Amino acid sequence: GSGESWGVLGGPGPPAQRPSRESPGRALGVLPGPEPPCCEERLRELGRLPLSAPPPRRRTASQCKPEPPLLRTSKRTIYTAGRPPWYSETGAPVDEAFVIGLCGGSASGKTTVATRIIEALDVPWVVLLSMDSFYKVLDEGQQALAARSDYNFDHPDAFDFELLVSVLRKLKKGKSVKVPVYDFTTHSRRREWKTVYGANVIVFEGILAFANKELLKLLDMKVFVDTDSDIRLVRRLQRDIMERGRDIVGVIKQYNKFVKPAFEQYIEPTVQVADIVVPRGGENFVALDLIVQHVHSQLEKVRGRLIEATLASAHQGQPLPKTLSVLENTPQVRGMHTIIRNKDTTRDEFIFYSKRLMRLLIEHALSFLPLKSVTVETPQGTTYEGKQRPPASPQITGVSILRAGETMEQALTAVCKDIRLGKILIQTNHDTWGLHYLRLPKEISEDYVILMDSTVSTGAAAMMAVRVLLDHDVQEDRIFLLSLLMAEMGVHSVAYAFPRVRIITTAVDKRINEEFHIIPGIGNFGDRYFGTDAPPACCESEAMDC
Repeated sequence: GSGESWGVLGGPGPPAQRPSRESPGRALGVLPGPEPPCCEERLRELGRLPLSAPPPRRRTASQCKPEPPLLRTSKRTIYTAGRPPWYSETGAPVDEAFVIGLCGGSASGKTTVATRIIEALDVPWVVLLSMDSFYKVLDEGQQALAARSDYNFDHPDAFDFELLVSVLRKLKKGKSVKVPVYDFTTHSRRREWKTVYGANVIVFEGILAFANKELLKLLDMKVFVDTDSDIRLVRRLQRDIMERGRDIVGVIKQYNKFVKPAFEQYIEPTVQVADIVVPRGGENFVALDLIVQHVHSQLEKVRGRLIEATLASAHQGQPLPKTLSVLENTPQVRGMHTIIRNKDTTRDEFIFYSKRLMRLLIEHALSFLPLKSVTVETPQGTTYEGKQRPPASPQITGVSILRAGETMEQALTAVCKDIRLGKILIQTNHDTWGLHYLRLPKEISEDYVILMDSTVSTGAAAMMAVRVLLDHDVQEDRIFLLSLLMAEMGVHSVAYAFPRVRIITTAVDKRINEEFHIIPGIGNFGDRYFGTDAPPACCESEAMDC
């Protein structure tokens, strides 16, 4: 491997150059290349390498500060921490991710190949998962062996295959996972694990990526990166000495004792199961282009209909679900709806009466929290039979769906003391659909979560937000979805997919139009509230700021 990775690229190489389709090529499989320079020439070029251990150094940035889960190219941004994919009306993923497995010897250029593939794919959501993250935790004796370069990190027993298979299987199904981060300086896992989401494409790379039968079942495409052993040794010397603080004697000792024998015994034989063999790694643009073409063709086969098209025809004519609670339509509520629905209402009036409705909605939602009967003594010395939340009851956490859902936070904090807040940004346009930003408080699995959005039309964004909460182990019956206005379609879709989520709103409108706007509706709530014109669809490079 070439460094720890949890879905973050270890550092993008130069921009990918798409090979000419007129380049001479051969049958899909082994692609030939020129003979590489010999190891002695490369070692002479590296004469500046230290011959003894360098002075103690602090951990490098790649080991103590994970890079952001982004790969920025000249034209777009690729989200390499993944995202939960769209879910169908039953709450199941629309389709599974396409998994590319990259295998090859140590320092063969697997990460470079992975980076070039990701850059060439026209897919915004990609997970890059490295086998290096799944080294087993070493005991004291093994730590001592590792310090003397006497521990075999290239043997199958050095990896936690059970955890690796579990993580990759969940990612393939679109679920969120926790991925360990391995520190090569201390030969240990860091305390903080990284949260990674499913994606359109998962690129999995590792020296023993093809050595486990269960792993092979999860790979849709298997690529073996074949690099000359002399070049791999030179690269390993550079990496281990310059990046991991090792000395040249220890590196060569470990290479001759463990790395080379393990490659011949466990890695090289797995080339037989590969679909494509890529000599010269990331510089073989003909092979990379073939890989990208194949992935595109496979993605086109499994590309499902958009979630809106599926939801638009679902549950028409059905009675509203029992999990729905609509605020009583009193004359006051009806009057406030009249004001905010009126296209001629000024922005100040719109904000004022929206906030009044939000406050009523929050108070109504809190009435569904469990309460117990209590008796208190009044200042007049008499007793009063009342209700209160049990002292040990779970906390309340508010989560807003950006941007319009954020307008409801003030009402929530006004009636709930010391409440924790989280935010989710979900884009639902055709080009940038998916989860773009997530910030949740820690340890929310036992909390009651009030999920807030100003309006719910198809329910697509609400469903994805609920899935995110469930992936963080929030109990379904402790999720309250609050919205000022909902369409019947959105109510049915959320209730059908998540029958234990409580849905609370001030009004439900009958239909939506072809643009999926609620009819009669209130227009674009965010634009009217913030005083902005309807923004264009966010481009990928701006998605994190929208």
